[in-house]
Amino acid sequence: MGRRTAPQSRAHLLRAHHLLLGVCGAFAALSLVLVPLALPLGWDETVYASRFSPCAPATPFSAPRTRGVPFLIAPVAAWSDSVVLLRVWLTLLATAALYLGFRPWVRPLGRPSAAAVAAALYGGLWFVLFYASAAMPNHYTAMGAVGAVGLFLRSRQSPMTRAGVSGGLALATLMRPNDGLALGVPLLAAALLVPAWRGWSRVLAVLGGLVAGALPWIVEAYVRFGGVGARLAEASEVQGDLRPLLSVVHHLTVMDGPLLCRPCDSDSIRPLSAEWWLVLPLLVAVGLWSAHGGSRRTRLATREARRTDREARRMGREVHRMAHEAHPELRNGPPQSADTTPLRACLLAAVTALSVALPYLVLVPYAAPRFLAPTHALLAPAAALGLLALVDVARASRRPRIGFAALGLALAGHLAVQLPLAHSNAGIQAGARGDWARVAEVLHEHGVGAGPRNDRSSRSSRSGTPPPCVLRGNTSVIPVAYATGCAPGRTGDPRRPTALVLREAEPPPWARSWPHHRVPDTYAPGWVVHVRP
Repeated sequence: MGRRTAPQSRAHLLRAHHLLLGVCGAFAALSLVLVPLALPLGWDETVYASRFSPCAPATPFSAPRTRGVPFLIAPVAAWSDSVVLLRVWLTLLATAALYLGFRPWVRPLGRPSAAAVAAALYGGLWFVLFYASAAMPNHYTAMGAVGAVGLFLRSRQSPMTRAGVSGGLALATLMRPNDGLALGVPLLAAALLVPAWRGWSRVLAVLGGLVAGALPWIVEAYVRFGGVGARLAEASEVQGDLRPLLSVVHHLTVMDGPLLCRPCDSDSIRPLSAEWWLVLPLLVAVGLWSAHGGSRRTRLATREARRTDREARRMGREVHRMAHEAHPELRNGPPQSADTTPLRACLLAAVTALSVALPYLVLVPYAAPRFLAPTHALLAPAAALGLLALVDVARASRRPRIGFAALGLALAGHLAVQLPLAHSNAGIQAGARGDWARVAEVLHEHGVGAGPRNDRSSRSSRSGTPPPCVLRGNTSVIPVAYATGCAPGRTGDPRRPTALVLREAEPPPWARSWPHHRVPDTYAPGWVVHVRP
């Protein structure tokens, strides 16, 4: 009988991994259904994709941008301009990242299935589904963060575990250095100050990941901007002057879109779409309460098991096996040490989640749902324990059917909010981004630009010569220039552009005599192009 303990533990873990894989598969399928693969590249995506375009000049990287996303898209973008192929590749990457991010959480929470529930809670959010196929950094930052914290919690820091901690932090920092730093600070503090986690192995793993991820950004800061301080100053200017403020309301307003709220003064909070902000704190609180009870029971069971072990060693092997069967709470193996308790795991994840969210809530004067993706991912394990605790309460109640029905209705209501939001925002973006292609067509008709091509054999070498055409305008200059095959005009450039792209705006005095052409059949009205004669 005693020999069945280890295989049973492995069976629980195997089922948890299979459940997590199923959640990841559902995540990929939902994202493909809700967000079309043919969705044109967005503004930020065109900046990253222009690194590889054979026709459109590479859009200069502004100070806040990093080289992480170009690394992600290079395996496809380096040889194909197909948007569909790129989005298929990114969907596969995002799904793999979801699995690798939450896989380390199978053990620390005390309930192996909680890792899959956490992945489902995070992956079911509309903006996570929307960005699954997008060339954007935030999902990978989130998965690097949640994976690094999960591996940091392991009692035995083997070389592979330390490499995983460093790799997760390096990924998060490579994608968004500010998020990586905010993630690394509480982990370093835990590795230096908390006795259960104190040790140089964790400290070096965290520092190694931060340095590896930040190194490309630091090198580029000295090469292009004159140093780290100069780059930070320019990044602050580009982002609207980072300063102490309170933007919590802005983040509440964007929970149903738009993808970027800048400025957010004209938007309002819609209670129904903000349901997740109400549900998440409740689930986290219940999860911490559940983890506290589980940690206490685990400590008591550990003491009792150790006492029983000592007695069993004196009484013989058969009694020893019978004693272990008397403690089913240890069926997944005895706790390795106090640092693996579910409460400690959830608390560390919650602290890192708040650390990552804080700069966006008190420094950045605009908001986007994706900014807080790492925070949602790091709070998901505690929320998963909370949801499972509610399931346990419903199961133990006198009328479990009523409890399960209530939970089912709540889950259905949550999905009824999140899934349509993903689909509707994809539709809005398809229309808005389609306008860029329509503007480019009008420009092509009047001899401006060449447009992107799929023939990579026509790629010309990138030299220092100026591009053949330059666009300026009052909105969406970068994506329109990419679609047209031109370069976006730089701020302060005294040269006259090849064409002006304006929406609901009058041209400057020096361009009023230029031939102008209205763009027909646009999603947003008022597009006019002015072509230099």
